[in-house]
Amino acid sequence: MKGLSIIIPVLNEGPRLETLLPELRRRAVSGQVLETLVVDGGSTDHSREVAGRLGARVLQSARGRAVQLNAGAGEARGELLYFLHADSLPPPRFDQLILQAQSSRPVAGCFRLAFEPAHWFLDFFAWWTRFNHPFCRGGDQSLFIPKAWFETLGGFNEAFRIYEDNEFTGRVYRHFPFAVLPDKITTSARRYHEAGIFRLQYHYTMVHLKRRLGSTPEALYDYYQKKVLRAPSRQG
Repeated sequence: MKGLSIIIPVLNEGPRLETLLPELRRRAVSGQVLETLVVDGGSTDHSREVAGRLGARVLQSARGRAVQLNAGAGEARGELLYFLHADSLPPPRFDQLILQAQSSRPVAGCFRLAFEPAHWFLDFFAWWTRFNHPFCRGGDQSLFIPKAWFETLGGFNEAFRIYEDNEFTGRVYRHFPFAVLPDKITTSARRYHEAGIFRLQYHYTMVHLKRRLGSTPEALYDYYQKKVLRAPSRQG
């Protein structure tokens, strides 16, 4: 598998990019990372300027993570795509680990998950990410996949304004081999602490359940808007 393209969708993530992009360079060791593409969905902060200054290739697209991820994949030069959230930091040697996973045959996959700062309740849910089952997957774990496979599957479903990672990963599982690498990616728990850890995890679980029971992308986003986006933030 020749070359890795990292794709990061952003919306007003300037401060996170200041930390993430230099750290990605420090943690990459294979020499096979061809590019980091930061796909901006209309930021009003300095995200684009930060990304460009720190050596990323900056793309602009319509707002929406699925739309942004597809835009990045369409421009990527690598034969292997690596989708990463701006608030998640992959483990040291992440590129080498991803490429080593391709040594015997092509494979899609992700890392196990850890939260920062840690919390016993979040750690319980993160523990389940070691299991290779689509119900244990989430976008915070990142995703690597051969570009040819991504194109075969038609990319992310842009009807999903949330849950796009899970919907796509479910299709990957149905068509291609999938690996969960034992190293951990660290993701920010900030939104949990702001919204309430138990409350937010409950609503995320309800989104999973509603989709399992056949809810449409529009119904999922309506629930998310009412229960998460419009709800007052609180600590705890």
